Amino acid sequence: MRLDGRVIYQLDPATFFDADGDGVGDLEGIVRKLDHVRAVGADTVWLQPFYVSPYLDAGYDVVDHCGVSARFGPIGAFDELVERCHELDLRILVELVVQHTSVRHPWFREARDDPGSPYRDYYVWAAEPRDDPVVREPVFPGVENSIWAYDEHAGLYYRHAFYRHQADLDVGRPAVRAEIARIIRYWLDRGVDGFRVDAVPYMVRQAALTDERDDGYWFLTELAAAAGDAPLMGEVDAPPEEYDDYFGDARRLHAVLDFWTNNLLFLALARRDAEPLVRALRAQPKPPDGCTYVNWLRNHDELDLDRLSPSERDEVMAAFAPAAEMRAFGRGIRRRLAPMLGDVRRTVLAHAIVQSLPGAPVIRYGEEIGMGEDLSLPDRAAVRTPMQWTSGPNGGFSKAPPETVRPEAVEGGPYGYVRVNVADQELRPDSQLSKVAQLARTRRELGDCPSGHCEALSLRQRPVFGVVHHRAEDSVLMLANLSTEELQVDIPYDARSDLLADTDYEPASGRSVRLTGHGYRWLRVRVPGRQRSAGG
Repeated sequence: MRLDGRVIYQLDPATFFDADGDGVGDLEGIVRKLDHVRAVGADTVWLQPFYVSPYLDAGYDVVDHCGVSARFGPIGAFDELVERCHELDLRILVELVVQHTSVRHPWFREARDDPGSPYRDYYVWAAEPRDDPVVREPVFPGVENSIWAYDEHAGLYYRHAFYRHQADLDVGRPAVRAEIARIIRYWLDRGVDGFRVDAVPYMVRQAALTDERDDGYWFLTELAAAAGDAPLMGEVDAPPEEYDDYFGDARRLHAVLDFWTNNLLFLALARRDAEPLVRALRAQPKPPDGCTYVNWLRNHDELDLDRLSPSERDEVMAAFAPAAEMRAFGRGIRRRLAPMLGDVRRTVLAHAIVQSLPGAPVIRYGEEIGMGEDLSLPDRAAVRTPMQWTSGPNGGFSKAPPETVRPEAVEGGPYGYVRVNVADQELRPDSQLSKVAQLARTRRELGDCPSGHCEALSLRQRPVFGVVHHRAEDSVLMLANLSTEELQVDIPYDARSDLLADTDYEPASGRSVRLTGHGYRWLRVRVPGRQRSAGG
């Protein structure tokens, strides 16, 4: 399965829909709501962790990689979910979280209690805290003040790149890699279509400590071999000049989550100037055939702005997180998209931009309707509240008493479920949900828009982002106006016909088109020397 051209819907089983009324989302709840995923226009589900876990970090603290947490239902519920996805022509990606385990994992418990256990070598230990070439500083400053934690049973310090309750695995060890391959095979045998691989750069650097070959990227080659034809979508928060190493001539990752472009997209939105986005696309290496980039607006973590310079980061913070409580870890924003942008037209415009980028777009649950955050919750939990289905109790997420639902659904304010919910928007053609679904369906119908055939435009009207996708049968120009002003836009190719727009415009022709403030417009264009448009 290729990811290029697919539209991915990211959801958390804990906060999507509670089918059994216990106050927690579950796998059966996802099955019941798959029609919504299809209605949004997605054809791929990215399922966040559902594994056995103490759930101290939204399930990324895994105790059993091959077991389903009782909070989400039995293993049969997972099998039903996969089967139903495939019946609806949806593909399903699950999380591969193998950079670390929970300290409650049986491997770690035996490793700490028995120095002669083979599991002792599964983890990274030190007699005293030391500088480490893999993890230079805590990922969560202010929450963790060191990457080392002392274990009294072992009499040693164990390394944790993230939280102290997540001990880092040593993926350079053959036994650990054999376990990872076993985990991959287990879920493939249960019918999953691919994996989102967590914390990839840390594992590459750890592998290099054991074997310097290919600077540790050999680990990804082994990982891809274990996955066979199933795509690996990697969390790669790295500069774009390193992306080629992660793709490895299509022998490693099949898709890279592109933090670089994500960061510059928000800089462009903050400045109302397309230049950062054009810069982002022009710096992207062309991925190998069969590989692609994955683009998103908001995910389940903070909006991490590490790819920006300090002054650029300050610009984005000032625009979208002016209060200290809106920020996290000195580098990111713990808000959802709609409150940051503050206007439905601007929010839909941001979706139009992501859908126009080369590769595969992601829609995270709740972003299609414009959900908000709960800043009373700590750190990243602020953006992990329940899906808002109706204006009823708990936003229709659960029939449990509200006091038993944790986290609570956002009720009050302009983004609470009383005002923002699926039921209110799904039948209104002018709603944010309808607009986002229209964008996603059109993007999916276009199919592949690979980076190697993408042309980012520097237009005279600086607030307008323009990208041309040169395809076998036609060329498609996608425009987005980041300003509030209506603009007449000069384009370098002759417009032939409209594919999609934020409003009704005069039929497109020639080399000048109109865009409303925060408007978007997708056009077929005539490019000299290329095949004539199939639509013209």
